[in-house]
Amino acid sequence: MNRVLSNKKTILIFVLPAFVFFSLIIILPILYSGYLSTIEWNGYSEKIFVGLENFKNLFADFPKGFTLGVKNSFLLAILSVFVQIPLSLILALVISKGIKGEGFFRTVYFIPVIISTTVIGQLWLKIYQPKYGVLNYLLAQLGLENLQNSWLASAETALACTFFVIVWQYVGYHMLLLYSSIKSIPKSLLEAAKVDGATNTQIARHITIPLIAPMIKVCVTFALIGSLKTFDLIYVLTKGGPIHSTEVPTTIMYRVLLTENNYGLGSAMAIFIIIECLIFTILIQKGFKAESYTY
Repeated sequence: MNRVLSNKKTILIFVLPAFVFFSLIIILPILYSGYLSTIEWNGYSEKIFVGLENFKNLFADFPKGFTLGVKNSFLLAILSVFVQIPLSLILALVISKGIKGEGFFRTVYFIPVIISTTVIGQLWLKIYQPKYGVLNYLLAQLGLENLQNSWLASAETALACTFFVIVWQYVGYHMLLLYSSIKSIPKSLLEAAKVDGATNTQIARHITIPLIAPMIKVCVTFALIGSLKTFDLIYVLTKGGPIHSTEVPTTIMYRVLLTENNYGLGSAMAIFIIIECLIFTILIQKGFKAESYTY
């Protein structure tokens, strides 16, 4: 085995197919999008080189609502990191204690992850429906008719309602990742802490959480990057409306590319999303690397 690993030609033979496949489906499309971002083109007319003009138009808010879309995506990222991940961690800590029905709760919380996003969107459309939706019906039964609203049709509530569904959908995903990481901790270590008189809170704070820090980093990365490039659920629920209140960069990019046929500007948006995802990934990696965990 050591001889095989030390043979550079053998390594190249095994790595080359995967590298070629990765280049065809990832690297080349990104490079082509980078090229398209420097031109003005509607898909069939002559391509006109404009340099960085498309990127200037982004920051000048030429595509209506792009600046608002970026702000909305940052807000969703904050909610995902500081609401979704802590909630997932709490659920993972509680379920991993061996409570009654552990397998049942683990499965139930994960169900939204495996359901099609379109199905989830249609489900919540029925919940938020102003006339016969479940939410307004429950408010009426509780005598809170004054709180009834056209949840997805109002610019004041649409964003919060949409983001609630997104955060809800992936709580179970991160919970399962953290749960599996907690279960990998040696039981002898936890039992020794209990023998020494440590409470469940102290064990979680000083032993469990530091030991699963690498998985927490993975979850934070997935949550943040997923928030910055979210599209499908927002498109199903609101399509970016009303009055662009729920727009995010991906919904604007979809409209500019496929409705307005502005491939240069749409590609500039795609490159912008890729760059911000890379920047935040690097910041997360450095942030967790700089953090010192003692246990």
